[in-house]
Amino acid sequence: MDSSLGLRSPPALSSMLKGGAISLFLDFDGTLVDLAPGPDAIRPRPDLAERLTELDARLDGRCALVSGRAISDIESHIGPVPLAAAGSHGLEIRSATGNPIGDTPQGLPPVIERELREFATENDIDYEAKPHGGALHYRSNPARGDEADRFAESLALSHGWSAQRGKCVVELVAKDANKGSAVFKLMQTDAFAGSRPFFIGDDLTDEAGFVACADLGGAGILVGEREPTQARFQLPDVSSVHEWLEL
Repeated sequence: MDSSLGLRSPPALSSMLKGGAISLFLDFDGTLVDLAPGPDAIRPRPDLAERLTELDARLDGRCALVSGRAISDIESHIGPVPLAAAGSHGLEIRSATGNPIGDTPQGLPPVIERELREFATENDIDYEAKPHGGALHYRSNPARGDEADRFAESLALSHGWSAQRGKCVVELVAKDANKGSAVFKLMQTDAFAGSRPFFIGDDLTDEAGFVACADLGGAGILVGEREPTQARFQLPDVSSVHEWLEL
């Protein structure tokens, strides 16, 4: 069925698996769990880690979580997950066995963190400290969103970092951090090499993952509606993602 964006639903996962090796790259917030007023207010289904582990087995180890959250943050909510994963927008990447892939990422410079915290306090929005960045959340005060975006972009530019916008959030991360680069790095590993990749995500930061998968012969699957998008397919919401993944 076509969506209002002209995107079709992806073929059934079972039929895709019959067509050759595929890999799945899954965003977390807004894709596997519903968005919440704050990052700690999410309510994942209790068996999510177990179901993802079963999905990974069906894919012969070619399933990965790719999130703006740190990997440790995801596991603090759903428990340990023996999957490949890329956290902090691709700054930290690990194999399914827990071995790091790539260089150790740098932490947020104290001067940037201080300015983000001060801005959040002065503008009645939330600051989230991350292992490899910092985020301004304005879902509780959306009127401050435009100003937060502008401030973050200016701060990032002055310090040689990058500002990435999402749904009611703007985050400062290192310049080379994006979900597309995480896809490329994971696809170079033995576990994923030779497969056709598909990225499922809902946010602006997932567009880089859509593009990477398309470049590698796969496609992006958008959750919800957003224009423009580089995705080829679409699923309406988190529950439909779970249904399509047969979780």
